[in-house]
Amino acid sequence: MKPIDLTLTISRSIPTFPDSPKPQFISWSNLKKDGYNLELLFLSSHTGTHIDAPYHFIKNGIKINEISLDRLIGNAILIKLHKTKNTTITKLDITLFEKNNGKITNNSSVFFFTGWQKKLKKNNYFTENPGLSKSAAKYLASKKINLVGIDSPSIDLGKDKSFSVHHVLSKNNILIVENLANLDKISSKEFNFTILPLKIKDATGSPVRAVAS
Repeated sequence: MKPIDLTLTISRSIPTFPDSPKPQFISWSNLKKDGYNLELLFLSSHTGTHIDAPYHFIKNGIKINEISLDRLIGNAILIKLHKTKNTTITKLDITLFEKNNGKITNNSSVFFFTGWQKKLKKNNYFTENPGLSKSAAKYLASKKINLVGIDSPSIDLGKDKSFSVHHVLSKNNILIVENLANLDKISSKEFNFTILPLKIKDATGSPVRAVAS
């Protein structure tokens, strides 16, 4: 399969979580004066397509720089569901997928396509997004899943201010990747993925370059 970029482009205009800063690109050096162009970046570590380390919600969880490479490169399962605003991905959704496609094995990486990414520019993108139910998260945790990815801005429903699914996954050392793009372009139910965050010491998250191949 030709590589597919699963990454949103970070720009000054990229939508961000409410109350999060907009990315800033500050010119620092330029060709005319310095002989080269260089800019400073100011942005949240959870901007655009990004990964959450367990430390984002768990005091003693691993941090971004502590994630081993073998967890960021591998084979993944893609579950396509088409979810609308404020609707959950349920445990039943997952078990029905397994009934038709075989059991999800322990230590797998699972990606969810909901179709929500097409609403990126809408006012309700961050407030009414679909996400996993708590029971679905617990079911995945029981399988010791490596990583869960989704094409919405959060693995939790937008209206879930307690971040219940983040807590379930993080306390079970499961990596979370959010704001994935182009999952609809993957035609098979399994694919190879590469998700590379910046190796930032003690960080809770990082923008990533995510690729399917």
